[in-house]
Amino acid sequence: MFSAGRMLAALLLLTITGLAAAGETSVPLFTAVPVAGGQVYGVSASTLPYLILFPFLPALLLSFSAFTRIAVVLFLLRQGLGSTTAPPNLVLIGLTLLLTYFVMSPALEKIQAEAYTPFVSGQINLDEARNRAALPLKAFMLRQTRQDDLALFTADQPLLKPKGADKPAAAQHAKVGTELDANSVPFKALAPAFLTSELKTAFQIGFMVVLPFLVIDLVVASVLTALGMVMLPPQLVSLPLKLLLFVMANGWHLLVGSLIGSF
Repeated sequence: MFSAGRMLAALLLLTITGLAAAGETSVPLFTAVPVAGGQVYGVSASTLPYLILFPFLPALLLSFSAFTRIAVVLFLLRQGLGSTTAPPNLVLIGLTLLLTYFVMSPALEKIQAEAYTPFVSGQINLDEARNRAALPLKAFMLRQTRQDDLALFTADQPLLKPKGADKPAAAQHAKVGTELDANSVPFKALAPAFLTSELKTAFQIGFMVVLPFLVIDLVVASVLTALGMVMLPPQLVSLPLKLLLFVMANGWHLLVGSLIGSF
């Protein structure tokens, strides 16, 4: 977990410093102005926007990873089971973070080896480290982004063809004989396109996960209505049946394996 923390810290550091001072070796967060009787500390106007955005950086970084797809599917699973508290939010978020780290490990290790380690050892400057760190992340995002979603945000820069829009952009370019390099896609277009594609994929997987539970709910409701037990909430009967089905089918193993395989 220490290695994971170092790599995530590297990505966060390179993101912040890359935005705030590309090409600089340090970022002046605070300034000290000498006055009569002492000094006045303040924040420079160029740094203030990034300090305001700092609390949102973890959410942005998670949006650039596998976190979104995994989290949406797991919460849809809980909704399909009909339980609002089990598994609790902390357990689902913890599992999501662990699976996200597992999926993103190749990209994070590449960022650490090619950008973070040379940067902290003084071999490369900040601008070069930022560029190296962005390439593995953009390559991962591009592989998961659908062609139509990317074209939606690159209308003024037509990078893709409209045919076969439901497939990942990188795969489509391999088919048409052109190479879509990570450097050729602007990050401002790739980021929202990637998140849009991830939400669509998550809902597709979630539909397949929730569908069997919906069938059980319909069957239980129909049986209870036929027996005249209209005062008995169907959830009390369907929840044990859904849990039994999920356990008998080894649901967690299948779901986690499917989520990892979807990347």
